[in-house]
Amino acid sequence: MLKRFLSAAAFAALTITAASAGDRPAGKVTVVFDHPLPNVPGKSMRGVLVEYGPGGGSPAHTHPKSAFIYATVIEGAIRSGVNGSPEKVYQAGENFYEEPGSHHEVSANASDTEPARLLAVFVVDTDEKELVTPDGQ
Repeated sequence: MLKRFLSAAAFAALTITAASAGDRPAGKVTVVFDHPLPNVPGKSMRGVLVEYGPGGGSPAHTHPKSAFIYATVIEGAIRSGVNGSPEKVYQAGENFYEEPGSHHEVSANASDTEPARLLAVFVVDTDEKELVTPDGQ
């Protein structure tokens, strides 16, 4: 029951709407695992599959101060810009990380014709409910 609640809460927090992303098509976000770390009390690993259709993306957002994120592009190419750094395009098989509390200014499919997917693995406080806070909230 708790696992379903956490998954639903994370999905709701991460759901990307077309209205909040401007004219870009919405993305799909799915929590694929959520597991407490037995050797690190109070911390969990949460895996989130992010799928962007052609031209899709998410609005600028911030991650929790407790969240270290390691992401791997598993299909297509992802444009990413974090903490004021220049945007970079990551191809399938490439990865990047985000420090706790990072501001993710750009997260989008680099293609207007092909889909893109990435797996983001969060190491986060177990009791953290919100994995993403959109700018302005």
